[in-house]
Amino acid sequence: MERTVFIDIETIPSQSQDVFKEFRDQVKAPGNIKKPESIEKWLEENGDDAAKEAVAKTSFDPAFGHICTISWAFDDEAPEVAHAETVEQEAQIIRQLFLGLHPFHKLTFVGHNVGAFDLRFILCRSVVLGVEVPASFPRDPKPWDKGVFDMMLAWAGARGTVSMDKLSKALGLEGKGDFDGSMVAEAWANGEHQRIAEYCADDVAKTREVWRKFKAVGLA
Repeated sequence: MERTVFIDIETIPSQSQDVFKEFRDQVKAPGNIKKPESIEKWLEENGDDAAKEAVAKTSFDPAFGHICTISWAFDDEAPEVAHAETVEQEAQIIRQLFLGLHPFHKLTFVGHNVGAFDLRFILCRSVVLGVEVPASFPRDPKPWDKGVFDMMLAWAGARGTVSMDKLSKALGLEGKGDFDGSMVAEAWANGEHQRIAEYCADDVAKTREVWRKFKAVGLA
């Protein structure tokens, strides 16, 4: 059976104190600070903040970051959501996605930057967590694969970018509103799990609306 699956993930930075300590140990003072006592003073005053900033960026790095939410929808069906309220539940939500994909063997995955980010992040985290990947999931997802329709690539080309919010508005659709992916980590830390789950599911619904605009003119 051939089906289209619209997919989106939300990620958070590493929650490991060991990772924070590792990043903290790697912090270096700016090159214009030369004296040992000045370097020591700078590290004491700024080291923690510099390490926190570095850790925050791991939400884009599957070697350290975590998937906290996955939402997907087949064809015209309502989006499904799997959300982790703790990092220990990450493997569980990936398995929940894979269980949903398992019966279908020919899928086209649709998303925004889906080939370079979402699918790749899921694959890498599956390796880290020891989650078996079903045959229907792309092994080496690329934005230009026939089984992947990446809307950012379709719009901006291989070297360009466009935000989902901007693309939606350009096509006469509703934008992302007052909550976006940059706010997910803080919301997750504050226990706003329902808000994140609803946001991710809404992104999947918006993804489908944008995809229909491409399909209507024969580009999808």
